[in-house]
Amino acid sequence: MTVLNFLLLLLVAAICGSLGQSLVGYSVGGCLTSIIVGFVGALIGTWVAAALGLPEPLVVNVGGESFPVLWSIIGSALLVGILSLLNRRRLYA
Repeated sequence: MTVLNFLLLLLVAAICGSLGQSLVGYSVGGCLTSIIVGFVGALIGTWVAAALGLPEPLVVNVGGESFPVLWSIIGSALLVGILSLLNRRRLYA
């Protein structure tokens, strides 16, 4: 994998992480955090898809590495949704 392929993979992960955060309406952080959320979302999304027996409809191949775009967005939304529930401010009376 070349440096350009690695940077393209980081860009795809950042876009997927940003879309996942936008779907939930909660931002975890900046661009670097979006990349991390995109990669972790890809792991979570492919795990959920494999557990449910669902196919991978949208896969991007970058330098011989496949990246599941749809499952990354869904996994990112799940991850950010859980983080937003955990980090929500609680009001005490």
